Amino acid sequence: MIQLQNKAVTVFQSALFQTTSTVIQTNEMIIVVDPNWLPNEIETIQHYVQSIQGEREIYLLFTHGDFDHIIGYQAFPGAKTIGSLALQNHPKKDHKLKLIRNFDNENYVIRNYPILFPELDIVIQEDGQQLQLGETTLTFYLAPGHTADGLMTVVEPLGILIAGDYLSDFELPFIYDSAKAYSQTLDKSNRILEQHHVQLLVPGHGLATSDQGEMKRRVELAADYLERLRQSVIANDESALEALNQEHAFPSSFTEECHKENVRIMKREYL
Repeated sequence: MIQLQNKAVTVFQSALFQTTSTVIQTNEMIIVVDPNWLPNEIETIQHYVQSIQGEREIYLLFTHGDFDHIIGYQAFPGAKTIGSLALQNHPKKDHKLKLIRNFDNENYVIRNYPILFPELDIVIQEDGQQLQLGETTLTFYLAPGHTADGLMTVVEPLGILIAGDYLSDFELPFIYDSAKAYSQTLDKSNRILEQHHVQLLVPGHGLATSDQGEMKRRVELAADYLERLRQSVIANDESALEALNQEHAFPSSFTEECHKENVRIMKREYL
């Protein structure tokens, strides 16, 4: 479904995990972010992009390499691809592709394009690296923590922050890489909000927002959760850890496993 739409931006939202796919159009380019999940959802994005493309080139931006975010890669052949150096050098590419195939097989899903790991045309290696086409400037920031290959992008002059799997309105941090790096990425998010005139924040899961106070609330929400988790791990406070587990939205075996991984990584880094 379409979660948000204006002249420049359309945010599609999957029925699965409230995952977003964002299409941004400027005078110079069409940017497609993380097209996902189900075939009919990706086809809707395809048709929309085709209807607005004109003579503009398509740039396919990947926020990170989790399988739900790369699942629509080959649905846009000929697009120029953008991602982090860590995505280009991802150590478990075959595993990510296996997750896609398992998902499709378990749900009898048929796709009309091959399942491949993204090959990048534009590799982001450092904070502040930019891509400029005409009046459009993309400024990139490395965002490890959730995964090692995370990437945040500011699209100007539109003032759009593509946050990847950070700054959701409901999803607490899932740490697959590093708790310390996650906290550093949150600090970096604050600096991005201060340095850029962000008018729209789009998370990888959940609702986009144009409210400045809400943007800051989301940074504080994640930072507060991580700090309470760190303190509970250091104190070995099992009741506090279980209370934190219960704070996750949509409690399930999935969030249970994510919580265990959060605790495991916290213990590895702080004990």
